[in-house]
Amino acid sequence: MDLPTTVTVYEVGARDGFQNLARFIPTATKVDFIDALSDAGLPAVEVTSFVSPKWVPQLSDAHEVMSRIHRLDGIRYPVLVPNEIGLDNALRAGVEEIALFTAASETFNRRNINATIAESVELFRSVARRARQRGLRIRGYVSTAFGCPYQGDVRIEDVVRVVDELFELGCMEVSVGDTIGVADPAQVGELIDRLGRRFDLSAIALHLHDTYGRGLANVLAGLQGGVTIFDSSAGGLGGCPYARGASGNLATEDLVAMLHRLDIHTGVDLERLIQASVQLSETIGLSLPSRALAALRARRRRVPVTPMRPVPPTAA
Repeated sequence: MDLPTTVTVYEVGARDGFQNLARFIPTATKVDFIDALSDAGLPAVEVTSFVSPKWVPQLSDAHEVMSRIHRLDGIRYPVLVPNEIGLDNALRAGVEEIALFTAASETFNRRNINATIAESVELFRSVARRARQRGLRIRGYVSTAFGCPYQGDVRIEDVVRVVDELFELGCMEVSVGDTIGVADPAQVGELIDRLGRRFDLSAIALHLHDTYGRGLANVLAGLQGGVTIFDSSAGGLGGCPYARGASGNLATEDLVAMLHRLDIHTGVDLERLIQASVQLSETIGLSLPSRALAALRARRRRVPVTPMRPVPPTAA
C-alpha cells in the first residue's frame, strides 16, 4: 500500500469527550489528563470549548483549565469558540489556536446551533478576522459530512462547498467529520478523492467515529487517499450529544497502535498514552471503550498508575 510515512494525531478527548459526560469532571482532573496527554507526545491536544455554560455546563471551567495546563513547546492547544464572546474569553485565557464548527447538513446545523450554514459562516467571518489579526491559528470543523441523524444522506457537493467556505475564512486546516459514525471506507475514499481535486489534502483532517466499528477501516481508506491528519479521543471518550446513540469517537490508542503497526510515525508514546487513559478511567470510575487499551492492559496484567486528583463524591 502507498501510505504516508508520518501522521498527525489530533486529540479531542479533553473537549469532545468531557462535554458528553453526564457529570462535571473537576478542573484538576481535566488539567492532569491534558498534561498527561501532552507528556505522551500528542502534537495537538484540543483543550476545551469557550461556549456558554448554559449549553455545555461540563466545560464551564474553560478559562481555568486553559490557564492551568502546562503547555509544552511544539504542542498545539486549540479551543473551540462559537462566536465573538467565545473568542473574547479565549483570548483572555491566552489561546494561540481556535476552532470554528459548522455542518454540511442544514437540518443538523439548525438543531445544533440554531442557524443555517450560511448564517454560521457569516457569524464566523468577524471571529476569523479578529483571530487572524491576533496571529491565531484557525481550524475549521465540518460535521455530518457522511450522514445526518435528521436528513439522512449528505451530498458530497455540500461538504466541498462548506470546506471551501471555511478555507476562505482563513482556516489553515479543516476537519471533516463522521459525526454519527455511519461512514464506510468506500464513502471515505470517494469524499477524499473529491476534496483532493480542489484542496491540498495536507490541510484536510478526518474526524471519525467508531459507532459501527468501522473507524480504523475508514482511517485506512483516508490514508490510502492521502490524508495525514486524524482526530481521535483518548480511551474512545465522547461522541455527539445531538445524535442519539452516536457515542464512540475513534480511540486514540486504537489509532496510534494501528499506525505504528504500519510503520507510520506519529511521535506519540503509546505507553504513556495508555497510562493517561488508565489514570483517567480509574480516577473518574469510567470504563473506556478503546479496544487497544483493553488488550494492552490485559497483556501487561496491570499498567502501574499514579491516580489523578480524585473526583469529590459531590461531583457525581
